[in-house]
Amino acid sequence: MAVNLQKGQKISLNKEAGGDLNKVVMGLGWDAVKKKGFLGFGSREQEIDLDASCLLFDDKGALTDAVWFRQLRSQDGSIQHTGDNRTGDGDGDDEQIIVDLARVPAHIKSLVFTVNSFTGQNFSQVANAFCRIVNADDGRELARYDLSVQGSHSAQIMAKIYRHNGEWKMHAIGENGAGRTFQDLLPQISPHL
Repeated sequence: MAVNLQKGQKISLNKEAGGDLNKVVMGLGWDAVKKKGFLGFGSREQEIDLDASCLLFDDKGALTDAVWFRQLRSQDGSIQHTGDNRTGDGDGDDEQIIVDLARVPAHIKSLVFTVNSFTGQNFSQVANAFCRIVNADDGRELARYDLSVQGSHSAQIMAKIYRHNGEWKMHAIGENGAGRTFQDLLPQISPHL
């Protein structure tokens, strides 16, 4: 059973997987809040373009690479974004980032996952938002973090996967921010490295 993470909580992904962990999938899902029409008639869904990004930081806290909708693969090939969903339509993961943990270079200490509203809507217009980590080898969900805290923010630093004493751990950061792309969040990310 997956761990439902609270803001600030840390877990060992290796322990949740029951041993070695080779590859994980970070899934991001969301729905748009339905807009109500006049007197409740004619309600409709709006389109919201949330974008998941994975930022690679070295042991000195320097950003070395980024995987996002404009660069779907890390330079070393260890991380792959499956593509940009511009509406949030459908059930389950709307965007996925696949991380081959065994191929992540040794000098990379942290992988930080962010979400941004590229179209500029804030999270008061987003429902059922989540991020989750799935063991890619067996499809089992290891951890889930609810992002549906509605508010005026247009971005969030979701979580960090990091190496600690030879194992992979996850920290649910959940810090709200503003900006259309991950670059807008970089000053906020630094204290979490």
